[in-house]
Amino acid sequence: MLRTSVRTLKQFVTSQVQVAPALAHTEFESEHAELKSCLTEKDTLRLLSFNIQVGISTQHYRHYVTRGWQHVLPHPSRDENLNRIGHLLRDYDLVAIQEADGGSIRSGHINQIEYLARRAGFPFWYQQLNRNLGKFAQHSNGLLSRVDPDILEDHKLPGRFPGRGAIVAKLGHGKTALLVIMMHLSLSSRSRNRQLSYIRELVGDHPKVILMGDMNTHAEQLLDHSPLSNTNLVSVQSNLNTFPSWQPNRALDHILVSNSLLVKHVSVVDLPMSDHLPVALELKLV
Repeated sequence: MLRTSVRTLKQFVTSQVQVAPALAHTEFESEHAELKSCLTEKDTLRLLSFNIQVGISTQHYRHYVTRGWQHVLPHPSRDENLNRIGHLLRDYDLVAIQEADGGSIRSGHINQIEYLARRAGFPFWYQQLNRNLGKFAQHSNGLLSRVDPDILEDHKLPGRFPGRGAIVAKLGHGKTALLVIMMHLSLSSRSRNRQLSYIRELVGDHPKVILMGDMNTHAEQLLDHSPLSNTNLVSVQSNLNTFPSWQPNRALDHILVSNSLLVKHVSVVDLPMSDHLPVALELKLV
């Protein structure tokens, strides 16, 4: 049984964007008909996971010192960088965001999840507040979607220190539904494995699962030496490094999928707008 309280949301918070009408189920004959009816006439689902480092652009290790003050105070370059990120997100259907600010002094009181949803034209968005430092910082994860999920849950992950979370979305119905879990895991292997044990309980025996986020370790460690080792999850981004963005030599950001899912394309987007590069995946629905 789950050990941490779960808040289940009846529906997304919506931005002020026109929601496209759902397509009729009868227009599709594949096993993914119910999911495709939530999307467009395209036969793919485009996903992106991105640690945006609260909108701070980092191009060198020394910037952690010279630009560290931007984690506390606002700066015009942050807004310019958020606009660049928003432009990138327009090409995707489902986006997991890590290290966003929910609207404090350092972000100019801008809820960065909502801002990116509006900027990129997403009709649905959700901000998960994981560490609330009041007016000084609102550490958050986020979900942006063009799909209205059947279920959305907010989970607080276990760990030595509080402040890590996972967002769970279920897209579609029945056996063809996708269970998508977005997360930002801890740096220490001990805490990370506690969190992955919790994630493993969420996955259960669901046949179609996607895990995406900043997992702070390599895929081999996740799939072979963690509580995920007894699942049917696979990594489809071999040798694609995401950190540090200016000279990536570590794969810390992942999209893991059930081996039954059909992956059309996977890539790391070489656009340094944070200290992490985003990872993108295109899932075939036919």
